[in-house]
Amino acid sequence: MLAVAGALTGCDTVIPKRTSVYQNEQFKSDETFSRLFDAEPDDTCEAARRALLSQGYVINTLKPDLVNGSKRFQPEGEVHVEISFTVVCTPEGRSGKVSTAYVSAMQDRYALKKSANSASLGLPALGSLSIPLSASDDSLVKVASETIPAGQFYDRFFILMQRYLRESVGDSRQQDRATTAALVPQPLTAPPLPAAAASAPAAAASAPAPAAPAN
Repeated sequence: MLAVAGALTGCDTVIPKRTSVYQNEQFKSDETFSRLFDAEPDDTCEAARRALLSQGYVINTLKPDLVNGSKRFQPEGEVHVEISFTVVCTPEGRSGKVSTAYVSAMQDRYALKKSANSASLGLPALGSLSIPLSASDDSLVKVASETIPAGQFYDRFFILMQRYLRESVGDSRQQDRATTAALVPQPLTAPPLPAAAASAPAAAASAPAPAAPAN
């Protein structure tokens, strides 16, 4: 009876259900996957492109409102990691002078897999035999993929974007000032008198009077 009761008790054990990944999505408004910039979308995405290039990322896709770049790492001998960075720039307000940059980074993890080569040898008595060879083919196989969660990773990228955007806006403003100054008409001034003409009256005034004739 005790064995039967123990068996029944074991059957009543409740296995906890695993929480689905999508149930952890909170869709909070304070997530740091986006940042507001005081610039037009073209300038914002240009700052994102420069920020990625300065950190060794290869630009794969470039549009006025979209930038995608990737970078590869090898943290271990047979483990490779690739980060794919995507930035989308959208205008805010009617003027379009303010834009929001939406950023998402995907991390793919690869492992090195080795597969030995084999050759088939046909024998009339034994049939077909598979003989392993010493050579092997190495290939990278994707073993994991995830979106990098919001946090300091994106904050550092937004700070670098802001620096390049500040430099770009400063250069454009200086160029606008130079263009405006070149277009402003300069006041007209009278040309200077020639040296000979200017000295003629003075020479005439300083010439000695003729002497009176002697009696």
